[in-house]
Amino acid sequence: MKKSFAVFGLGRFGGTMVKELHDMHIDVIAVDKDEDRVNEFEGCATYAHCANAIDEAFLKQIGVRNIDHAFVSFGNDLEGSILTSLFLKELGVPKVWAKAKNDDHATVLNKIGVDRVIHPERDVAKKITKHITSDKMIDVIELSDKYSMVEIEATKKIGNKTLAELNILSKYGCTIIGIQRNTEFIISPPIDQTVSVGDILIMAGSNKDIKRFEKHAV
Repeated sequence: MKKSFAVFGLGRFGGTMVKELHDMHIDVIAVDKDEDRVNEFEGCATYAHCANAIDEAFLKQIGVRNIDHAFVSFGNDLEGSILTSLFLKELGVPKVWAKAKNDDHATVLNKIGVDRVIHPERDVAKKITKHITSDKMIDVIELSDKYSMVEIEATKKIGNKTLAELNILSKYGCTIIGIQRNTEFIISPPIDQTVSVGDILIMAGSNKDIKRFEKHAV
């Protein structure tokens, strides 16, 4: 069964999300206080609503109780962001994610029970910093403050060796989830799988262990 989504706030972040969900043929309700923005995304959303004030009555009217996942992205309108997130939680929306303007805003969102607080600019900056300071890391997804999933290119140092010989889990505490070799993708590779130079290793572990692997193993 397909999940349904609602996006509150159709700025660059929220608007892009509506377009992406539309391209994936996923039902999405789009809401904003600006009528021009609502009109802009009307063709992408399953339903598009303009609302000067968002309260529980309005949310019930547009059917948020049937929504699986809501995103709140109200730019500089911190009060609107907090109240909308609170109402969504009180109405029982299973997952509510909200974009935070700053740390104080994030603190309030966490206290009212938002399931995940997003810091787009900070998250992108952290990701870019990891890229530009590493010659071997291709991509990184933060799983939490302490754990990540990364893509690292295999060098001559580990090429032509099996995973058993490399013994990455015991030596570095990192788990190899998959290996991408050109267009081939090897999921949960066996311990006798040989790593070739240029393979992309998809691995997960603590940030500390991943850095240790990158520094000493490849």
